[in-house]
Amino acid sequence: MPFDRSWMGYGMEGALEVGGIALLAGIVIYVLVHLFGKANGWSHGMELTVAVLLAFFLAGGEDIWNSFYFNFVPIQSPQLLRVKLAAVHDPDSMGLRVLFEMLGALVGASVGWAAFSGGLKDLIHHIRNP
Repeated sequence: MPFDRSWMGYGMEGALEVGGIALLAGIVIYVLVHLFGKANGWSHGMELTVAVLLAFFLAGGEDIWNSFYFNFVPIQSPQLLRVKLAAVHDPDSMGLRVLFEMLGALVGASVGWAAFSGGLKDLIHHIRNP
């Protein structure tokens, strides 16, 4: 999510902070997708998949893009590399932040599914009564 990260911590602290933000984003996005999907007859799996993918790209889009950019785009000059790295908050822990953003989005959408769709109740019912 493109936002000012100057307030965030470094290392594991920053990763946990963005993971919490992604978790909340996953819950909110699942609720919105559930409302849209319910009106269009989507299954729980379709709602959950769309919510997780949207949460991935909305909560972790900037860090995911930076990871892709630094790994695959050929950087021709050290000056350009310095400029690009200066724009990234804590480039040493960018991979850790991406991991926590993805885990937070996945867990957030799953918590949204369990809380708002009745999916957890149905799952427990099917386990007890096969």
